Amino acid sequence: MKKKWWMLSLSAALSIGLLAGCGTAEEEETTGGGDTPTDTTDTEDTAEAPAEKVTLVMGTSADYPPYESVDLETEEIIGFDIDIAKHITSELGYDLQIENIDFEGLIPAIQADRVDFVLSGMTPTEERKENVDFSDIYFTAVNLIVTTEDAGIASMEDLEGKKVGVQLGSIQEGEADKLSEELGFEVVKLNRIPEIVQELMTGRIDAIIMEDTVAAGYIEAQDLSSFELPVEDDTELGSAIAFPKGSELQEPFNEKLNEMIDSGLMDELIIKWFDDQEE
Repeated sequence: MKKKWWMLSLSAALSIGLLAGCGTAEEEETTGGGDTPTDTTDTEDTAEAPAEKVTLVMGTSADYPPYESVDLETEEIIGFDIDIAKHITSELGYDLQIENIDFEGLIPAIQADRVDFVLSGMTPTEERKENVDFSDIYFTAVNLIVTTEDAGIASMEDLEGKKVGVQLGSIQEGEADKLSEELGFEVVKLNRIPEIVQELMTGRIDAIIMEDTVAAGYIEAQDLSSFELPVEDDTELGSAIAFPKGSELQEPFNEKLNEMIDSGLMDELIIKWFDDQEE
């Protein structure tokens, strides 16, 4: 009898406890926990949930094959820079989200905290370094004058009185502005490479200043001609990753970038993305 009474008492106590627990949970769901937080430090329900994987947002201008472009079948952004970004973020334990932004808007996107970094074949000029930090150079290239076979342009002097297209915000824009004063041509600035090429093919411009690795595919597909743009200090243009000023990502990204170069992985990606352009 005594045992039976004890079991009944225990059952009642448990029922009251369960009801009280349900009432608290319902109240917290409705009111957001009230003004006085409940101290649950010593309860079994306080085990911390696993931290969520951090997602980094990368800015790029997906009109610059083979660095980055949109696959027309899958609508996925693909390219040399994309493979680099995926490898580095994976190695560092981050998820990756890619935002397609006009090239001239990439640095403003960094400054506005819309993206965590930019990988878009960007050259670390002194002017850009005033606004963002850069990684080491990961790839070098040279600029070309690209034109049609029948344009009669075979030298820099032939550009006099012509219209020359460049991408807004690019290193080529700065080169064109400087050369136009010396050679007397008009600079036409547009947002994306495909529309600049279209302007050339329809005769609305006479030539384009663009990077050799990007130009290669268009030259082959459209049967265009080209010659190298003279460089005063004989240095090649380089591409680097851009970060917000003082970003904690710069150092770990730089380490992984140089690991890729030292291990030969970067060479593999160069062969994968650029060899097809040059054949």
